[in-house]
Amino acid sequence: MNEGMSQEYEKAVLIEKEEIPYLRFPSDEVLLDPVQQEKRYEDLTSAMQLGNLYKRKVFIVFKDQEGIKKVRTTIWALTKKYVILKGGIVIPVCRVLKVEKF
Repeated sequence: MNEGMSQEYEKAVLIEKEEIPYLRFPSDEVLLDPVQQEKRYEDLTSAMQLGNLYKRKVFIVFKDQEGIKKVRTTIWALTKKYVILKGGIVIPVCRVLKVEKF
């Protein structure tokens, strides 16, 4: 990942998960490298396990049509296409840039 992209992550707007249903998500992939895509899915899987087993929250950094945002949340479930949060709120996997555990 290049330096410019990590600086972009620092500018991510922190939002509440309840705002996510009002966002618009383009259908294109934000990570072009297949290795990064695989790592993202592994990170999401790990974050889901932390949430389900230990009630741990993570930051999900993602990109909607307006820009980069991040949300502090627990991942309840994961499919190949969607990250599923409490209340049936979803984020398309293809729009997730990074998962930050803390």
